[in-house]
Amino acid sequence: MIKKGIAILGSTGSIGTQALEVISNYPELFSLEVITAGKNAKLLIEQALQFQPNSVVISEESLYDEVCNALKDHPIHVYTGEDALCQVVESTQVNVVLTALVGFAGLKPTLRAINAGKDIALANKETLVVAGELVTQAAQEKGVNIYPVDSEHSAIFQCIVGEFHNKIEKIYLTASGGPFRGWSRDQLINVQREQALKHPNWSMGAKITIDSATLMNKGLEVIEAKWLFNLKPEQIDVIVHPQSIIHSIVQFEDGSMKAQMGLPDMKLPIQFALTYPSRLKTDFQRFNFLDYPQLSFEKPNVEVFTNLSLAFQAMETGGTAACVLNAANEITVAAFLEKKIGFLDIAAINQKTMNLISSKNNPNLNDYIAFDKEARNVASSLIL
Repeated sequence: MIKKGIAILGSTGSIGTQALEVISNYPELFSLEVITAGKNAKLLIEQALQFQPNSVVISEESLYDEVCNALKDHPIHVYTGEDALCQVVESTQVNVVLTALVGFAGLKPTLRAINAGKDIALANKETLVVAGELVTQAAQEKGVNIYPVDSEHSAIFQCIVGEFHNKIEKIYLTASGGPFRGWSRDQLINVQREQALKHPNWSMGAKITIDSATLMNKGLEVIEAKWLFNLKPEQIDVIVHPQSIIHSIVQFEDGSMKAQMGLPDMKLPIQFALTYPSRLKTDFQRFNFLDYPQLSFEKPNVEVFTNLSLAFQAMETGGTAACVLNAANEITVAAFLEKKIGFLDIAAINQKTMNLISSKNNPNLNDYIAFDKEARNVASSLIL
C-alpha cells in the first residue's frame, strides 16, 4: 500500500477516536495530516500533541486561543470556523477524508473534499441522507470513491466486492432494535434520557445512540444505502437482529445471499474503509460460533417506532424531504437530550415538520441549506 495522508473531521467523537487507534497501529501506512473538533478543545489538543498533524481546526471560535496557546511550540497550524473546516480538506497532503462529523455539518466539507478530488471514508450518514443526489453526482464527476464506514454499509460493500457486475435484488440492513426492542408505545411514554443512552451492543455518541433507540438511525441508513449502492426503495429492507453479529446481507438476482459477520467493533469497518482493497492483520477479538448458538431475526415494529417509516416515506418522496426529516430530527433529539420533550415526541414532531414543509425536486446546495434551516425553525417552534 502507498502511504496515505488522512484528514479526520470530528476526531474527538466516537468514530474519530477509534480511527486514531487504527491509524496508530499502522504508522508506515498512514500520515495523519488534519484533525478537527467542534467544542472539545481539551481532547483535540491531546490528540494534536500525540499525533503531530499538519493542521487542526476547532470549529468553536471562542476556543481558538486555547488551542493556539497549547500548540504554539509545535509545528502545527491551528484554524477555526466553518470556512477553515472546508479549506483544510483541500490540502495536497490529504488523500482520504474521514468524515465523522455529526449531522448536517458534514455536508459542506465533504463536498469540498470531493471537489478537490479526495477519496471519502464516510461515517457521516447525514451527508447522503440530506443531499445524496448532489454528493454522488459530484463523486462521479470527480472520479472520487466513497467508502462507507457505518457497519451496515461497510457490510454491504464487503459483500459486493467482486460482484460489481452482478445485479443486486435486495439488501437487508440489520438493526439491533436498540434498548427498547419489543416495547409498546405505552411503555415508551415515560422513557428517560439515561435509559435511551444505554445501547445493548454498540458504544456510540449520544446523538446516534438516541437515533438507534428510536430506529431513526436505521431509517437514515436506509436512505444512505439508496445512494451508496444506487438502489430503488423496494430493494431495501430492514430486519431486527438483536445479537448484532450479521451486519447486513445482500441478495443477488439468482437468489443467493451474502452476509458479513463479526463481533460489534467499529474499528473493523473504519480500517477497511481506509485500507481497501487490502485487509490488514488485526488483533481484534474473534467471533466464536459456539458463543452464539442462536442468531434471531424479526420485523421492526414501525407502528411503535414510526421514525423508520418516516425515513422510507422521505426516500420515496425524494427531493428535499429527507433533508427536512434529518433537520427536524437533529432538533428533536437535542431537545430530548436536554429533557425538553418526551421520547415519543421525537417522532411526532419529526412527522409534523415533514407535513408542514413541501418537498422541492432537483434541489441544489443552496436549496438544501434553506430547507434545512426552515425545518429546524419549524421543529423548534413545535417544541413546547
